[in-house]
Amino acid sequence: MKKAYVTTPIIILLIAAIITSMVLINAKPDTSGINPAQKLAEFSKPSVVRVLDYAFVDWTFSNYDDWEVVEYFKKMNNQSFIGGVGSGAIISSNGYIVTNAHVVELSKMSDQEIADIAFNDLCYNIAPLFNVSPDEARAYLLDYVSWDKVTKALKVVLPGGEVYDGEIKTYGAPIGEGKDVSVLKIEGKNLPTLLLGSSENVHLQDEIWVFGYPGAADSSVLSQDSALVVSITDGKVSATDKKSAQGAPVLQVSAASTHGNSGGPVINKDGNIIGLLTFRGDTVNGQEVQGFNFVVPVDTVKEFVAQSGATNTASIVDSLYIEGLNLYWGGYYKDALLKFEEVQRLFPAHSEIKRFISESQTKASQSKVLWSKYKNIFYAVDAGAVVIIIALLIITFKKKKAEAEASAQTQEQPVQPISYTPSPNDIFSISPNTEQIHADLIVEPKQEEVPKTGSITIDGVTDLNNDGKIDILDVMLAIKMQKEEETNKKE
Repeated sequence: MKKAYVTTPIIILLIAAIITSMVLINAKPDTSGINPAQKLAEFSKPSVVRVLDYAFVDWTFSNYDDWEVVEYFKKMNNQSFIGGVGSGAIISSNGYIVTNAHVVELSKMSDQEIADIAFNDLCYNIAPLFNVSPDEARAYLLDYVSWDKVTKALKVVLPGGEVYDGEIKTYGAPIGEGKDVSVLKIEGKNLPTLLLGSSENVHLQDEIWVFGYPGAADSSVLSQDSALVVSITDGKVSATDKKSAQGAPVLQVSAASTHGNSGGPVINKDGNIIGLLTFRGDTVNGQEVQGFNFVVPVDTVKEFVAQSGATNTASIVDSLYIEGLNLYWGGYYKDALLKFEEVQRLFPAHSEIKRFISESQTKASQSKVLWSKYKNIFYAVDAGAVVIIIALLIITFKKKKAEAEASAQTQEQPVQPISYTPSPNDIFSISPNTEQIHADLIVEPKQEEVPKTGSITIDGVTDLNNDGKIDILDVMLAIKMQKEEETNKKE
């Protein structure tokens, strides 16, 4: 029992230590103080790209006598530039990108079609310089201008500034002709990605966010770097059952957008793409009216992704980046820094990583301790604690069991009967209340043998027969002597 007073507190302390260690290693960074929309933005921005589809047309002007027009062509290096811009989203770490078909329409045109568009623009640009109408300029230029070469280019610009050549893998049809989706491919690895959601999970009044590069945001008063910063507008799903004139399903959203946003991902609260922005509502009095923008549903996008052979999966960079952000927002700056540095190693062009590395380094002195990274040590210590607890329990209960068995044996041990043969001199009495006969004898337990040293008195009885022990014979002799004395007194 005494050991239990020592072992029990130790066992309780060890159990408390094990529970504490489990709590510590399973603790998650608390990011509840960060706005969900901010989280969504930071997770998604690195995967939203800018798409540039353009062409150069080389001209030859043959009327050398018209020096004014000759000078005009020299200033433009005998070239016309035409093109368009849009947005898109990376959906695989090896470089597959979804956007609108109309964003890359130029790349699908023939050289002659591109030259015709460039010639039309040329007529409209020259006409005001010579105070003539576009039709008059066209009639004149048709006689003296011819195109020599058309050079097409399709570029994808990542938000970190990296520029890649794009290749069209699947192509739907521009607005008004069919499903406005195209899948592009760039040569890259470990690229940040976005996951495609499901149209079945899209409902009226769901919150959504539109990511992209609206042309209206490309202001001349902003720095050149600002052109690489993704714009984000929020809104809700306004309609889910509308169709284009060609019968293709479309969603209507209330988020503000403009040209340049085309092909940009529309993302739900889970961070998944639910569609691609495709076109705006009609203008009113020449002005864009916001709140009436249309989206190609994600299930339509998936059709073209499947045709392209792309696999929509998150990359290791995504996992590390999200882990780093959660650690950063939770105050574990040193541990976040390790994640961000690994992202930078795998994909140096990541648009947000330099900023977060710098901020993590600045706040490193305030970093909390992330106990989960010591879990192997905790597991080893906990295993040792469990072994100690088991040993203490065995010691404690084994001791108690031994004591209990000893006590039981003491309590249950039967009294050894005394061998006795009555003699005629014994005195008996019959109890008046029973028919049993009781010997009026005082029976003492058998004593240990002691060396014979003459008369020994124990509890008033003397070793009368001098056999070195006091037993029933001595008692009998004592009683006999007592009776004799009583008889002598009477006489």
